[in-house]
Amino acid sequence: MTRRPFLGHLAALAALPLGAFAQAWPARPLKMIVPFAPGGATDVVARLVAQRLGDALRQPVVVENRPGAGSITGTDFVAKSPPDGYTLVMAANSCIAPGPLMRSSMPYDPVRDFTHLAIVGSFPNGFVVRADHPAKSFADFIAMARTRPGALNYATAGIGSSGFLSGELLKQKARIDIVHIPYKGTGPATADLLGGQLDATFDGLVTATPHIRSGRMRLLAVTSAERAKTFPDTPAMNEIVPGVVGAAWFGVSAPAGLPAAVAAQLQNEIVKIIATPDVQARLAELGMTPIGGGMRDYEAHIQAEIARWGPVIAAAKVKID
Repeated sequence: MTRRPFLGHLAALAALPLGAFAQAWPARPLKMIVPFAPGGATDVVARLVAQRLGDALRQPVVVENRPGAGSITGTDFVAKSPPDGYTLVMAANSCIAPGPLMRSSMPYDPVRDFTHLAIVGSFPNGFVVRADHPAKSFADFIAMARTRPGALNYATAGIGSSGFLSGELLKQKARIDIVHIPYKGTGPATADLLGGQLDATFDGLVTATPHIRSGRMRLLAVTSAERAKTFPDTPAMNEIVPGVVGAAWFGVSAPAGLPAAVAAQLQNEIVKIIATPDVQARLAELGMTPIGGGMRDYEAHIQAEIARWGPVIAAAKVKID
């Protein structure tokens, strides 16, 4: 007596169109994976977007940090998660493009294994030193590096990060020998810089700005093509070493195979969030240029990054096993 109604219920569910399931989404909290350690630029932006997205969806969006392998560990976790709309990643150039170009093998395909939902924005890296460092300007640092090859070091959020790429480009263009020290995120690198263990870091202005404003760190240059609006007195690196231009970017992605209705809703909500005046103002405070492009814009950006950085990576002969 109970089996027939049960089977009939299953048959009725199977007959429902995909949109009917999408209407019930989301029925539980979402996770937004940050593939870096807490405290870095990706973490800061992820928490801003996650809070607003949770409000829009009326379900919490919990930020979970999964650092490792230069952001590959956390990103791979998302690539292999069910495509049900409950697991997202705040992706960056290190894990989507062009970072994977530097690796001998990848556990995921950065294009085919994801539904790239929306690009949040971009920001230049700042080349920062602690306040008491003898280099008072970026030109001073370059001069010191040329007179003391291999003596100075700099940290980044890891091999494959935008800071790493900017560092490789700087070494190629300036013809200097400075030692790269990779970290699992800019948060730990910043702590060691302030503790005196490092000479400099390529740090996103998102995380560096509070320390620069407080006087604990000195911003020597930015990697944008022009000076950052938030620091108009600081030169673009391109002014001192022509051709050194690079920007980090963030985008929200999900596993491939996401139902079209869910993907569209996530895309639309994220784009609306980035377009709100208070979020735009907050991102500007953090030194970011808001973009807020949807799936097509995001995918085009990824392809452009691959084309732009491929030659730099080839010239650096960088391969991560």
